[in-house]
Amino acid sequence: MCACYVYGVVRESDTATALGDLPAVGNPNAPVTFVPHRAIAAVVSEIPTDRPLGAPEDLQAHARVLNTLAAAEAPVLPFRFGTVVEDAQSVAENVLASGYDAFVAALERLKGCAQFTLKAQYNQEAVLREVLDERPDIVKLREELEKLSGEAGYYQRIELGQLVAEAVAAKGDADAALVQKCLAPSAVATAVSESSSEDGLVDASFLVEDARRTDFEEAAEDLARRLHGRLRLQLLGPLAPYDFVANAMGDRGEEEG
Repeated sequence: MCACYVYGVVRESDTATALGDLPAVGNPNAPVTFVPHRAIAAVVSEIPTDRPLGAPEDLQAHARVLNTLAAAEAPVLPFRFGTVVEDAQSVAENVLASGYDAFVAALERLKGCAQFTLKAQYNQEAVLREVLDERPDIVKLREELEKLSGEAGYYQRIELGQLVAEAVAAKGDADAALVQKCLAPSAVATAVSESSSEDGLVDASFLVEDARRTDFEEAAEDLARRLHGRLRLQLLGPLAPYDFVANAMGDRGEEEG
């Protein structure tokens, strides 16, 4: 028995985008198709109901379909991974028809834009060297501790750790602000979150107009050259506007997207 897996919503005029060769979530051999309703359409594929979702290939397939649409400059409202509806008729009547006005408005707001996400990770050794070059008080305390036994220097070692952590955090705040300063002017909107990586500085997403993609990418390259040796930057995109769909949808975005 099969149901409909729903990736997101696009304009009906964008249903000509080629998606048939992409592996579908939960069923790699199923074609990715569209369920239309007036001026919009849901991006769907058949999925068996007798297996759980959540394998890495499922997550990858979900993202690949949405990002293929974004790369083709088709505005798309991504749904949460794992959105399954009974059948195509239910998609049309219970999803598209009930949220029609909100979907149309959100697609209009996101038209001509795609998301780019910058992941920034510190080169820890380089940043620590900077801290030692800039903070003679930390160097002095470190040298004093080298002369003490472990027990004798217990509280000083705690103090040293705190000083280093505070210095690195201050650099992180300054570098995160620099990322925003350099890239935000080329974007329509930004969304910043803490990095999920242990040595990560920031994960920053930018909603970029298609007409300004080159400007944005050049700004990112300039930033990478400026921070070379200190930070490792990874720019992902164009992506579906995962971090901006809730704002585009308003309250409805929390329910559907």
